[in-house]
Amino acid sequence: MEEYAKSILIIDDDSDIHEFLTYNLVNAGYNVYSAKSGVEGISIANEKIPSVILLDVMLPEKDGILVCNELRKEPKLNDTFIIFLSARNEDYTQIAAYEAGGSDYITKPIKPRVLLAKLKSILKEPALEKIEIKKNNEIITIGNIKIDKEKYLVVIKNKEIIFPRKEFELLYMLASKPDKVFTRNEIFNKIWSNNSESGYRTIDVHIRKIREKLGEDYIKTQIGVGYKFQF
Repeated sequence: MEEYAKSILIIDDDSDIHEFLTYNLVNAGYNVYSAKSGVEGISIANEKIPSVILLDVMLPEKDGILVCNELRKEPKLNDTFIIFLSARNEDYTQIAAYEAGGSDYITKPIKPRVLLAKLKSILKEPALEKIEIKKNNEIITIGNIKIDKEKYLVVIKNKEIIFPRKEFELLYMLASKPDKVFTRNEIFNKIWSNNSESGYRTIDVHIRKIREKLGEDYIKTQIGVGYKFQF
């Protein structure tokens, strides 16, 4: 059995889900914490600082969207992945989950092998260990990429790359929170809020231009939702 020094917090009011997930996660080597409500989940998350939170959308007291919003206000949980679990697969529910700060969304019934593969993939990513955000100088360094907001400068492998203003602002926004999915609406309101003549299509055009300069591996498309930066 492969050993992990990682912890998972399950926030779900269904005892069968807890039993099912706990069995599979413990057998895979994870430490598992459980909460039956959003309020309890927030308390445990702040105390244990789990690597991943598996969060049900439909919860008593506070639903998963509200819980996620509160969790994302805690700086100490910035590196925690939040994966929503739900039997609902409507676009608007998934979009709300991502807008609240969710890292991923899995529809029930949950397939253990798929969940474990997803967890293994996100937890082995070295991105968070390689990210240094110097807030005073507004510089983001990710691996061999440096993004300097003050100078509107992007340096890749010690080579300066020219990015027009909107492309730079879009790249900086995505890179500021690696693995967070930014919805198209969120991107548009942040980058093009003062230009009512621009449409959502302009986002796709700018993403394409960024990929041409940065490479295809960094900006990922979340179909039907938006984009994220993944190192």
